[in-house]
Amino acid sequence: MDGPAARSGRIGWSDRIEVVVFDLDGTLLDSDAALLAAFVELGVPLEDVTYGHAVAAEAERLGITVDAYEAAYDTTLAQPFPGVEELLGRLGRWAVCSNKHPDSARAEFARLGWQPEVACFADDFDWEHKHLGPVLDQLGLDATRVLMVGDTTGDEAVAAGVGCPFVWAGWNPRTAEARPSGVVAERPLDLVDLLG
Repeated sequence: MDGPAARSGRIGWSDRIEVVVFDLDGTLLDSDAALLAAFVELGVPLEDVTYGHAVAAEAERLGITVDAYEAAYDTTLAQPFPGVEELLGRLGRWAVCSNKHPDSARAEFARLGWQPEVACFADDFDWEHKHLGPVLDQLGLDATRVLMVGDTTGDEAVAAGVGCPFVWAGWNPRTAEARPSGVVAERPLDLVDLLG
């Protein structure tokens, strides 16, 4: 892993970035336990659940309905990773691009008092895998002006799909353990140092 802020400071593209776009689950929120609990409550074996998919696709793959999953999901369980609240307070502009069901995501935002400039969820992508198009349209920016931060290869593919830079959320232990290639922020506040 390449922990950018600790070693090299800013990266060549950092002076162009106007908005940081975050994935939600596994990036801003430590939500693995909450996501798993809903599936387990519906009878899905723990080892069958994977991360980073559109909620409708994962529900279908596991043989349950989106409505059943949403009803089982507890919006009070997931908490921000340590340092995330401070990071969001220090960023001028930030947005969210998430596969999460919009009802649970908005409930979590209300609980946490989070107000991103733009937040796109599963319904914004017609319940398919997320992409940055709707986020960029609402921001009025092209891909060179945003940075995507996420915890899965699906998030990395979202950034690659539009050609924007990507940083791994290495503060998620699951991501850190995978030792992904590319730029990895070991702590949320590393992003502040990286962006200068």
